[in-house]
Amino acid sequence: MFVKICGITNEDDALFAVAMGADAVGFVLAPSTRQVAAQQVYDITRRLPPEILTVGVFRDEHPDRVISTMNRAGLKAAQLHGFESPGMVADVAAQVRWVIKAVVAGGPDASRADQFGTDMVLVDAPVPGSGSVFDWAMLADLPEGPRYILAGGLTPENVGVAVARGRPWGVDVSSGVERSPGRKDPLKVKAFVERARAAAPEPHLGPDELPYDWADEF
Repeated sequence: MFVKICGITNEDDALFAVAMGADAVGFVLAPSTRQVAAQQVYDITRRLPPEILTVGVFRDEHPDRVISTMNRAGLKAAQLHGFESPGMVADVAAQVRWVIKAVVAGGPDASRADQFGTDMVLVDAPVPGSGSVFDWAMLADLPEGPRYILAGGLTPENVGVAVARGRPWGVDVSSGVERSPGRKDPLKVKAFVERARAAAPEPHLGPDELPYDWADEF
């Protein structure tokens, strides 16, 4: 079970998420209450272990700007969380090794999730960042091929049921483990990671056993 803690805004939260066993940490570089500057992200990512996947979240940004910001921030993966076309995703993927395409559950992009040229697809609620959930069983209707990361209203209280019902490859959480916007609650982060892993149908793979070698890139 791949676990990503998103909406990181400070070094302490990033280091704690890593210490609790998160595989990835995400930084919002699009307009948001949790938006952080590229330089601030760089100052954080340079202190993280190489086996951690560091992710920059963008929304409807020009591919050239995504690539430029990724380089300045020292990030490994780009999460495209808007209405990017397969061509735009391909343009980013030509320069960025790891790309996560976000789609809305039940939306047209979800039905063609296997056409974006990336095998990591995040499935979110209709209103991203709203803290709302959707019917997790909808993951069963998605095209075969991509590795699906479940997002949208996940919390320590519901992640176990979400994993059991949706059977995703990974889970992503932001507001569900916060004590205030942009600040994580350590106890919630710890509980989220533990309960997601406990509900996974297969044991968690360590960094050396995951299907990707994040450390190979930096």
